[in-house]
Amino acid sequence: MSPVLRAALWMTGSIASFSTMAVAGREVSDSLDTFEIMMYRSVVGIVVVCAFALATGAWRSIKTDRLGTHLVRNVAHFTGQNLWFYAVTVIPLAQVFALEFTSPIWVIVLSPLILGERLTRVRALAAIMGFVGILIVARPDMAGINAGVITAASSAIFFALTIMLTKRLTRHEGITSILFWLTSMQLVMGIAMAGYDGDIALPDLQTGPWVFLIGCAGLLAHYCLTNALSIAPATVVVPIDFIRLPTIAVIGMLVYGEVIDVWVFVGAAVIFAGNYVNILVESRQSKAM
Repeated sequence: MSPVLRAALWMTGSIASFSTMAVAGREVSDSLDTFEIMMYRSVVGIVVVCAFALATGAWRSIKTDRLGTHLVRNVAHFTGQNLWFYAVTVIPLAQVFALEFTSPIWVIVLSPLILGERLTRVRALAAIMGFVGILIVARPDMAGINAGVITAASSAIFFALTIMLTKRLTRHEGITSILFWLTSMQLVMGIAMAGYDGDIALPDLQTGPWVFLIGCAGLLAHYCLTNALSIAPATVVVPIDFIRLPTIAVIGMLVYGEVIDVWVFVGAAVIFAGNYVNILVESRQSKAM
């Protein structure tokens, strides 16, 4: 089987997992707030990660010498994921996913400050195209701007911070260590934020399966995406990942009766073009070196 086909199969799992997580998050939103969803997601996640580490002997790869970086990364991810879960409950799922795809653009903007990377002309052009795409998706007028659009766009910034700090951690640690600290730290955060008012809702027979799906889908999505990137270049993986947008648009239409907005796709195409041009140029420069 060719690397491209194997990467496509992994990305199919990633797309299915992200879509499942969005639908499951909306299904439990009437019974659980976002902090409770994150808490239960972390419970499922830490059980899965620990079982995997014990079964494969990967427990010894879990390190403790960069807990500060793990903490900052997980605070960023916890914040972004809470904003994302809120957004999927109040605006069309396709709009949430389109705005989420601006995360690589924010990486370009913030990486000179956090990773010390250079802001080239191509990266600047990609960032500008990304922001134009945001304007097309959100159409910032009195009717277009609402809490869902703001939180979805904001979640992309925190996901970008997560991506950059993950990149820093992967220079020294494996995925098992990163996922262990992700789930354990965010479990503590979830308990603290969900229980600040002294009232934590428990999943019932109706919401329990959805909560379990959220926990498993969250881990599986990132696992599949990481494997796809390890097999094929980003120029192959990124276009496949953008299939998430029409997929979730169709799901939103069939399950929730959401109207497919052509401008969301136009804006997403501009965002995709900015991302892809940057990745294509970066890949060619890497090969030339």
